[in-house]
Amino acid sequence: MYAAHCSNTFVLIYQSMMSYSRGLYTAMIMIMMKWLTYVSVQSRFDWDEKQQGLVLASFFWFFWATQVPGGLLAQRYGTKLVFGLANGVPCLLSFFIPLCAGLDYRVLVFLRALQGFIAGASWPAMHNLAANWIPPNERSKFVTAYMGSSVGAAITYPLCGFLINWFDWPSVYHVTGVVGIMWFIAWWLLVYDSPSQHPRISEKEKNYILDKLGETVSEKRKNLPTPWKEILLSRPVWMNILAQWGNIWGLFTLITQAPTYFKLIHGWDIRMTGFLSGMPHLARVIFAILMSILGDCLLRNAYMSRTNVRKMANALCCIGQGVFMLGLAFSGCNSTAAIAFSTVATAVSGAVSTGPLASFIDISPNFASIMLGISNMISVIPGFISPIIVGYLTYENQTVRQWQLVFIISSVMLLVTGILYILFSSSELQEWNSPTEKKYTHELQKLDPQYHSDVIVKQETQYIIQEETDHKTEK
Repeated sequence: MYAAHCSNTFVLIYQSMMSYSRGLYTAMIMIMMKWLTYVSVQSRFDWDEKQQGLVLASFFWFFWATQVPGGLLAQRYGTKLVFGLANGVPCLLSFFIPLCAGLDYRVLVFLRALQGFIAGASWPAMHNLAANWIPPNERSKFVTAYMGSSVGAAITYPLCGFLINWFDWPSVYHVTGVVGIMWFIAWWLLVYDSPSQHPRISEKEKNYILDKLGETVSEKRKNLPTPWKEILLSRPVWMNILAQWGNIWGLFTLITQAPTYFKLIHGWDIRMTGFLSGMPHLARVIFAILMSILGDCLLRNAYMSRTNVRKMANALCCIGQGVFMLGLAFSGCNSTAAIAFSTVATAVSGAVSTGPLASFIDISPNFASIMLGISNMISVIPGFISPIIVGYLTYENQTVRQWQLVFIISSVMLLVTGILYILFSSSELQEWNSPTEKKYTHELQKLDPQYHSDVIVKQETQYIIQEETDHKTEK
């Protein structure tokens, strides 16, 4: 399936590239401050901790604001345009970061806030592409491509050091800017919003994808009325959001606080801390890939229902991560145990791609981008709350006991959200996925009360026949 895999590959490239960009925009300033021996005297900035904090945080100030609009725009104008611009423009702006930093830190804060505002539309747009291209039993592997960000994070740390050492810190932004522009050109030339629009797709592949998608995805969904009430009152939607909240709380704590923890509690230098910060991300990608293969295999062979596959993945993602985070909390001064627990905790979080991320597409392919936008807008909150709690607990008190409290709080958050997801979630296609058809059915039911039950029986029969046919074909 060349065309579909082409789209998949470029999503993966995007995620790696954007992790370079976002990670470098954020982490590079701190590296620039800490590794002063690598930076020329003329390039150093006398920024205090408060100013550094503003520069680091500004990217996320308005990142949440374009999550839902990004999903709506992708649904109306297509992922190719929205996704492309949401990535290409911030990469173009990265060329101006050294200039803005030289003018004033407040100018740099403005530029980074603008980058975050534009880039916020990218994540929800990806689900629109997945809904158009990927058959239900193959979604786990495709959504795992989102984990490409972890590959970028793992590569970013050593790349920063090499570029700073060889050239000076502005080269980091020039290199990532060039990579981003090259990606945008390739994306624009090779990726299309749907199989029917792709000029080089074979008829066999196109028919295969469209047949597998069936009627769950509407070609005219940009004209469909968004069922806001049904989405906002949907238990499956909120269970997915809850799972995302817990996962992001745990993951953000590990990503942003682990380097400080290892440096202050275990005495690791900045080079070793950088290595330890990158290694878990590679483990996360590997685990996500293995989990997606397992999940899709279970679905193709009808060993488990779609809901149970998503619950299994989330159990690893949230409950598994919570258990290993608890191990990290009680590892004390044992550096080996702390490294092992933090690496495994980060790795199992990769199961999110087979769990709640894929579930959004399962329950409503037509509105998956909007739901992911809502989820991201809410689940970005832990990114603000967690650092505040860590700062409150460890301010002038960098002890094993205080860091133990940090990790226990994260573990409880993960365990509670994971258990609630297992008890109350569902990944079955929701009735409001086709609001126009639902309205039409309701009108006919008024004329013929028997019509609704007949339609339901017919739809269920067609679904069972389709599943049996798919199973025999794949066997």
